[in-house]
Amino acid sequence: MLFTDEKELFGQCKIELVNGKIKIVDSDFFREKALEYLVDTFLLNDSEHLMKICHWVVYEAAHKFGIIPSSIQALYEARAKKNLTHFSVPAINIRTLTYDLARAVFRAANKINAGLFIFEIAKGEIGYTGQRPREYVSLIILAAIKESFSGPLFIQGDHFQVNAQNYLQDRDREINQLKDLISEAIEAGFYNIDIDSSTLVDLSKSTLDGQQELNYQVCAQLTKFIRTIQPEGIEISIGGEIGEVGGQNSTPEELQAFMRGYLSQIQGLKGISKISIQTGTSHGGVVLPDGSIAEVKLDFDALKALSQIARTEFQMAGAVQHGASTLPKDVFDRFVEAECAEIHLATQFQNIVYEYLPLSIKEKIYAWLHTNCASERKPEQTDDQFIYKTRKKAFGPFKRQIYSLPLDIKDKASSASEEEFSFLFEKLNIKDTKVLVDKYMKPMRVVKRKEDFIQ
Repeated sequence: MLFTDEKELFGQCKIELVNGKIKIVDSDFFREKALEYLVDTFLLNDSEHLMKICHWVVYEAAHKFGIIPSSIQALYEARAKKNLTHFSVPAINIRTLTYDLARAVFRAANKINAGLFIFEIAKGEIGYTGQRPREYVSLIILAAIKESFSGPLFIQGDHFQVNAQNYLQDRDREINQLKDLISEAIEAGFYNIDIDSSTLVDLSKSTLDGQQELNYQVCAQLTKFIRTIQPEGIEISIGGEIGEVGGQNSTPEELQAFMRGYLSQIQGLKGISKISIQTGTSHGGVVLPDGSIAEVKLDFDALKALSQIARTEFQMAGAVQHGASTLPKDVFDRFVEAECAEIHLATQFQNIVYEYLPLSIKEKIYAWLHTNCASERKPEQTDDQFIYKTRKKAFGPFKRQIYSLPLDIKDKASSASEEEFSFLFEKLNIKDTKVLVDKYMKPMRVVKRKEDFIQ
């Protein structure tokens, strides 16, 4: 159902406005029917004003159903202080069918009483999937309500990345664009932000400090900015990065050089809670000519060594592993053994969706890619390699068509994704981590007025 105005939305969803706050008249109806109407409105409606109204309604509804967008900072501090290394936190990027796949995440989590998992979306993904922060947060909250999940909900800005070329041409413009994105994300409910200024590392410099200097300076600059705009009572969890994913493997000396420089810049403020490193992976994996993924050799020794240094020397949760979702299933046990604090997972979930897309839609998508992404094709790439590497770019232009698929197709993709999430949650040992969340976290509700969302 699509709403045409605010009055119709409130009426159809059985919501009343009392003293500037929403009152859900029928909670069961809201969970069973109204939230589906809201999902439709987010994905099929063209009115920006109505989208903002819907986001405010969803944000308020979250608290009424016991869901609190939160920072994972306190838990990560406890991980360092208490040496809580028996789990690795999965951070899940959902690029398409966000509501359906988020429901699958919550179902998998509810079955094992898991509370430590993160939903995230990267700066680039926000662009090519056509999912602004308000929409992403809202769809995840609605999925949580639908699946009766309650408690702290962790939503993260992943790879809020500095474009090195743009930065070197106009530093202020590049940084201000990132600040705008960070502000938009925090306002929407992202209380975890990963800064990626590793693109500024200059390996031509003769010293490690020189190589990392721009990286730690920009990371510190954005840390200061985040601390000035974070909501009262919330210490946003911030991540940093020392090695660009796909580059050379990170070393303890690089981590120490970055942190010494970074800490000298932040003037006693609360610093980053984790550090992303490079251990041999790449985003999406290395695609072979037949479209399959090449086997990757990960440096688990480096992952463990850097995680230990991060915890013991700098009181962080540990190291973060990127580009992991397409790795062989038999390696996932090793991330917990290597004391990896957080592991980022994305491409495999879009691959599952593509398996269930009707051929007619895939043919349209592939034709679109050949026309609109032709400049990204390398001369040596086969069609399979080109399509695999670029097909994520079609999620924005085809968002409505994919969302409008028959329910049975979406249910199959969601069910298959749930199996994948359950496997990952088991291997990353997040069973019963709601107990840890309850023990170490005191979630803070950020009160929002309607006027805060609709300006």
